Amino acid sequence: MLQWMKNSFDLAGHETTLKRELMAGMISFFTIVYIIAVNATILAEAGIPIEAGIIATILTCVVGCWLMGFWANAPIILVPGMGINAMFTYTLVHSMGLTWQEALGVVVVSGVIVTIISFTKLAQVLLEAIPSSLKHAITVGLGLFLTLIGLEKGGLIVKGENSLLSLGDVSSPYVIATILTVILAVTLFMRNVPANFLISIVAGTVIAAALGVVNFSDVGGSALPLDSYLSLFGAVSFTKIGEFTFLVAVFSLTMVLLFENIGLINGHLGMINRPEKFKRSFQANGISILTSGLFGTSPTVSTVETAAGIAAGGRTGVTAITTGSLFLLSMFAIPFIKIIPGSAISPILIIIGVLMLQSVKQIDFQDLSEGFPAFLVIVMIPFSYSIADGIAFGFIAYPLMKLLLGKAKEVSAPLYVIAALFFLTFLTNVH
Repeated sequence: MLQWMKNSFDLAGHETTLKRELMAGMISFFTIVYIIAVNATILAEAGIPIEAGIIATILTCVVGCWLMGFWANAPIILVPGMGINAMFTYTLVHSMGLTWQEALGVVVVSGVIVTIISFTKLAQVLLEAIPSSLKHAITVGLGLFLTLIGLEKGGLIVKGENSLLSLGDVSSPYVIATILTVILAVTLFMRNVPANFLISIVAGTVIAAALGVVNFSDVGGSALPLDSYLSLFGAVSFTKIGEFTFLVAVFSLTMVLLFENIGLINGHLGMINRPEKFKRSFQANGISILTSGLFGTSPTVSTVETAAGIAAGGRTGVTAITTGSLFLLSMFAIPFIKIIPGSAISPILIIIGVLMLQSVKQIDFQDLSEGFPAFLVIVMIPFSYSIADGIAFGFIAYPLMKLLLGKAKEVSAPLYVIAALFFLTFLTNVH
């Protein structure tokens, strides 16, 4: 079995080991496992029962990660995307008036479109249409976004009373636990200690427990009853598929999914220097989006937390398969997973943010027709708290800057179309 895995996933060719891949998969799991509770809570706002939403989220994560691992042999983690889940609930359901069943129908249709594109030359055309400066900017913007999430999760940054953000209470036990774990995590990482992220998470949980910020009352309870999920599985509705609202919802969601995932997948594969894996990775992503709607949740994305597994040494699909398998096991261990505090996870996200910032060196800021659109992507992703909106600003600004400077021929025809579609998405206010 072990030899089969080594040969099938070409571990030697990827200069990795089975132990390293398994450890990277565990790291990826612990940095993204919060999505189970968070996603189910957001889906509940759309009317989906929270117990069913938890099971739908877990099953979607399992299938998505396995698809990526077995089909693309890439260490990319597919889970319901933060921001996309908010779009599902607050835009498709609350603002546009679709039922959650109809919104799931939108997800399925968008998944079909993305999948069809991924199996045609159009996927490569879209990838090549994106300028190098914007690709690197997306990676940097994601790094800053991940850092912001880490700072928030660790309590170091909070919503300000007289400003958008302010410094958290650094004297609180929770923030102290975060700071101590950051110091430990950075030290272990810089010393290249094996499994440093996993050690940091475990040690961070112990530190938090010692400071009294871990709630052990969450431990206990029984496994979730699967019968609560039967009303959700396959409950998609296409009754409004010919109506304008449904079509606009499909267009909006598809646009966001296409370019958010193109950017994310390209960024992740860039970290392991394996651009040749893009096609199959994007295909796995498209199929996963389709299955998301059938399982009963918002669409999957190639989550930014994938960078945690890559930074821990993940190079092949074994990493993703390990993460997916742990998600399946989590069905029976949710109460235990919930006790891992944000103070133990946030330092990992902050370190990953630092690593992703290194791509800024590849952007030519001397040429503002390249640098300014890249700058917009970098700042708007974290400041708008939306990967999709940040990408849209840069994609609109790039051809506009080139036109104003008389460099219109430097922009590919597909990019003009993409910019126009993003602009239309903003005008319709359904981004």
